[in-house]
Amino acid sequence: MSSAGTINDILDELDQIIAECEATNHRLGVFAYVYRRTTAEIAKEIALGRFEDNKRMEAFDVAFAMLYINAYKNYKVNKPVSKSWAFAFEQAENPLTIIQHILMGMNAHINLDLAIATAATMEGQNIMDLKNDFDKVNAILRQITDELQKRISRVSPLFFLLDILGQRSDEKIIDFSLQKTRSYAWHGAKTIWSQEVSERNKTIQNMDGFALKLSQHISYPNSWILKLILKVIGAFEEKNVSQIILTLYK
Repeated sequence: MSSAGTINDILDELDQIIAECEATNHRLGVFAYVYRRTTAEIAKEIALGRFEDNKRMEAFDVAFAMLYINAYKNYKVNKPVSKSWAFAFEQAENPLTIIQHILMGMNAHINLDLAIATAATMEGQNIMDLKNDFDKVNAILRQITDELQKRISRVSPLFFLLDILGQRSDEKIIDFSLQKTRSYAWHGAKTIWSQEVSERNKTIQNMDGFALKLSQHISYPNSWILKLILKVIGAFEEKNVSQIILTLYK
C-alpha cells in the first residue's frame, strides 16, 4: 500500500492517477479529477488556517485520501478492495454518463471511506472535537458545487436536461446527496469509533453493503425516464478521457 505524509503528497498521487487514466483513456480519471479539485480547495483552506486544528485536518485528509488511492492501486493489480469500490471501478468499462461515474466514486469514498478515516483519526480522542472542522468541509464542498457543475457541462453539453427532469435535480444529486452522505458518514464514524475493535469489521461490512446498493442504483436507476435522459445525455458527451480532463481543468 502507498502512503503519503502531506496533502501536497496526496495531490501528487492524484495527479499520477489522472495522468495514467489520460494515457489509457480510462474513465476512472474523471472521479480522480473531481476529487483532486476538492482536495486542492481543502488544502488551500488548511494553508490559510481556516480550521480549528489545521495540523489534525491535514492528517485526517491524508488518511481519507489514501483509502481511495490504495483502493485504486489495489484494484489495478487485482488485489481485494471493498465491494463498493470494486463496483465503481468495474463500471468504468460500461457506457455510463460522466456524472454517474463521478457519483459512484463519491458514494464509495464518502459512504464508506469517510467514516473509517474519521474514526481512525480520532482514535483515543473525543470524536466530537472534530465535528466543527468536519462540518467546515461540508461548507467548502457546497461552495464549489456550482463550479463543478459548470465544468461538467463543458464535456456533457446536455447535462442541463437533469434540470428539466426535476427542477435542478442535478444540483440535488450533487449537493443535497453530498450533504446527506456526509451526515451518514459522520454517524457511521461515531459508531465505529465507539465500538470495540472486534465489532468494527461487521459495521464496516454493513456500510460497504449499503454503499454498493446505492452505486447499483446510480448505475441502473429504476426510473425509465431517468434512464432515457441519461442515455440521451451520454450520447452527446465527450468520450476521450484526456480531452474530458483537459476541458475540466480549463
